[in-house]
Amino acid sequence: MNDIAANPATSESAVPMLSGSDLYCERDDRVLFQGLTFTLAEGQVLQVVGNNGSGKTTLLSILCGLNDSFEGKINWFGKPVNENRELFLASLLYLGHRIGVNRVLTPLENLRWNCALTQPVHKSKILKVLHSVGLSGFEYSQCCILSAGQQQRVSLARLLLTRAQLWVLDEPFTTLDTDGVELLEQLISQHAKQGGAVLVTSHHRLKISNLQMLTLGKQRA
Repeated sequence: MNDIAANPATSESAVPMLSGSDLYCERDDRVLFQGLTFTLAEGQVLQVVGNNGSGKTTLLSILCGLNDSFEGKINWFGKPVNENRELFLASLLYLGHRIGVNRVLTPLENLRWNCALTQPVHKSKILKVLHSVGLSGFEYSQCCILSAGQQQRVSLARLLLTRAQLWVLDEPFTTLDTDGVELLEQLISQHAKQGGAVLVTSHHRLKISNLQMLTLGKQRA
């Protein structure tokens, strides 16, 4: 696991890493959420749960700056995100529904390209990471011949190559087998223990200690 980038606030600070206050959003004249407030501190994992259509993905896209159709306040270490957007985005890793893998490229090529966008990483480290996520022997295979779960592992390998403090993961367990689920839970736990924070949507009940929950919409009995 890479070291996490330096925090803009001291570890003793009570100011949460990320917070939302009185958030309101509607879609197609239907209110997804209103009065939504939450905090996410260093070392915490916050799981967003709710039925399909309750606004989980919309919330994550809002928090990552991909959707501005909302009302309310979003703060990064106590200050409005828009006041220091560059630092916020540099501290964020977002993995959405689309896994962001070029099927023509190999896992190695995908990760080398991705790392080059922020900080180039040596080939030997990428190969080591691919081994860690269970892709030994597939490093030089085109991703189009990999299963959906293996392609998801290529995407998850980014978690081992980033220095981002905040991970925002949208349904990352969907195509993973049992071993893959266990691996991702370990990665999330390790990141939190190292002072990072994770915001994740999933219908999967995470086996992570001190897990926080944020529920959207009405839940079925």
